[in-house]
Amino acid sequence: MPTELTATDFLKRAARVAEHFGFLSIAECHKHPDCKNCVGTLRHTASMQDRRLDALHGMLTAGISTYTTGKLHGIQSPILCYSIEHVPRTGEAALSMQVFNVEKSIAESLLIQASRAIARELGFGEQVVRVNSVGDSDSVARYTRELTNFMRKRAADLPPAARELMKDHVIDALLHLIEKDHELSYRSPSPLEYLSDASRRHFREIVEYLEMSETPYEIDPKLIGHLNCYSDGIFAIDAHNPSADNPPAQSTQHGTASLFIRGGRYNTFMRRHTKQEIPAAGAVVILRGKKAPRRTPAAQTQRPSVYLVQLGFGPKIRSLMLLDLLRQAGVPTYQNLASDSLSTQLRDAEERGVKYVVIIGQKEYVDNAAILRNLHARSQEQVPFTDLVARLKRSVSATSQ
Repeated sequence: MPTELTATDFLKRAARVAEHFGFLSIAECHKHPDCKNCVGTLRHTASMQDRRLDALHGMLTAGISTYTTGKLHGIQSPILCYSIEHVPRTGEAALSMQVFNVEKSIAESLLIQASRAIARELGFGEQVVRVNSVGDSDSVARYTRELTNFMRKRAADLPPAARELMKDHVIDALLHLIEKDHELSYRSPSPLEYLSDASRRHFREIVEYLEMSETPYEIDPKLIGHLNCYSDGIFAIDAHNPSADNPPAQSTQHGTASLFIRGGRYNTFMRRHTKQEIPAAGAVVILRGKKAPRRTPAAQTQRPSVYLVQLGFGPKIRSLMLLDLLRQAGVPTYQNLASDSLSTQLRDAEERGVKYVVIIGQKEYVDNAAILRNLHARSQEQVPFTDLVARLKRSVSATSQ
């Protein structure tokens, strides 16, 4: 691992990891038959100013343009895509990952896992995930009401800038207080206290994923996105290279560069600007201090001969963990973690022509094992999780020789 991480190296390796987790380049998504044959149009009303509400220079909510102008609305199934970006004004290199048509918490969990894997691949091994939730529209309405009452009662204690920002939206005032580390930001209501039952379940599932995967995390009530943009899960990943000297507290240096990782669900933004219910979540990984190259490097990913099939919440989490272990072992893998249909996943595996299928259902999850099916030999066996990665690595290596 070189001590100096270049922007080109960052983008190549980040894209390769994203593809392992099932994200396709925008160009590949456009090759989908339902996208190519889509004749209807979908327009959006989001301006650049609207997009900047994501606090990520508009790179997260740029997904709305990707979705509409690329005619991805013609695809009814889950869509996982990535794009290489230049951070506005600074020109820094960034990779954006988007998940569309997935309402369940597996979308945020997959984005967190893929983002963490990118950081580890680049040498940022020590990580803490910070999570929060602003909830759905009902949750936001309750939270906005309480936050407005809180601010009005303390108007005399607000800085002039915060009082001015309240004229636009109370959340603007709160975000200003958080940025300035004002003492009122620590006393303000937490959005977690006003979540609807559905949003509470959604957030609990994200936390359960973090706990079951033994991911270091903390619930950060001050990790708040603009309420006209975000809904439900929001996350940030603080990662640093343990070999670096004097790492900063939140975005630690790797040579002269550092990683900034943040993401979340922005259903509210999509609904506001398309007038349609389009589940959308994303994450952006920025390499601070490094200008993006003029030419976009292409990821060179080996065609997988393994397909990972799961059924159920526990098996999804186990599959997410296994997916990263297979990446580290150099075993390319297909998956459709957003699917809840066993037959759909098996049919997809057959169509892709893979040789091996790994099946994790509830029974296998409890037994700490998986079914390893050889589609060419039409045989299958149960393999303990402890042996599965090594077994697949040997099998894939033998197949490629």
